[in-house]
Order: sequence, then structure tokens, then C-alpha cells
Amino acid sequence: MSAQLKIRPAQPADVPTIFELIGALAEYENLSGEVIGDVESLSEHLFGKRPYAEALLAEWEGESVGFALFFDRYSTFLTQPGLYLEDLFVLRNYRGRGIGKALIGQVARIAIERGCARLEWAVLDWNEPAIAFYQDIGATVLPHWRICRLVGDSLSDFARGTHRD
Repeated sequence: MSAQLKIRPAQPADVPTIFELIGALAEYENLSGEVIGDVESLSEHLFGKRPYAEALLAEWEGESVGFALFFDRYSTFLTQPGLYLEDLFVLRNYRGRGIGKALIGQVARIAIERGCARLEWAVLDWNEPAIAFYQDIGATVLPHWRICRLVGDSLSDFARGTHRD
């Protein structure tokens, strides 16, 4: 790892910076309108009474330039825990310096330390640079799996049993 680069666990004071990086990620993915959360919720979910996720921050010469956000999951087929990498992002001007590789490498080390059998994540099908990067580090891009999601009214309606048949 470069002397200019530091990867560290996020601290409560980092939450506004992480939220800004989430906004930059959404902009890169053309999903800015999907960011409806806020700094307070992110802080509660990372550092509150019951943390739901963890984050790593990448700093280049002291400037926050990227992050990884991940959480626990479980494989019934392996009957072992794993980690799910929700987001991995490096600001455009800092790509190509090994920052993304260092971030995902640290998440992989955390997975191994915790006895996890796998580290998983999703990638948008149009994001060829990311797909190439992931394949280059040895990841398999699963061709036959699709992400399914219930959100908002659909989630509430289904939970109440009032969904459309």
C-alpha cells in the first residue's frame, strides 16, 4: 500500500463525509434521485445502539477519497457467515492508484478474520470498468442471478398482506 494511502475504520465524525461520498457514488451511477436518506440515519445505522453496517474510509494524503460499506450475511448452503459489500467507491480523480483494491482487500481480510466463507456484492451490468476490476482481483460475476427488491409502499403493502395479486 502506498505511503499516501490510509485505510481505516470509519468513526462517528466521518459520517457526513461518508454521506457525501454516497452522493458522489449515486451521481456516478446516475442514481442521484435514489438517495433519500440522511446523515442522521446513516450515523444511527453505523454507530447507534444496534449497528447495521460498518464502513472503511480511504484517505489519500489526509483527504477522504473513497469508502467501503459492508454488513454481515449468512449462507444457508455453506452454513457459514459472510460479508456483503454494499458499496465500494473511489472519487474519479483518485482511481487507478490502488485505492479500490486496498479497500476491498481490507474488507476481505475482515471477512477472513471473522471466519466468513464468502464476500459478495453486486455490480451494475453497464459498469464495465468495475466488472473488469472485480474479475481482475479474482471475483466471479454470476451470470444467472438477479437482485430482487421490495421497497417503500410495495414492502409495506406486502408485509400487511395488502399487495396486489
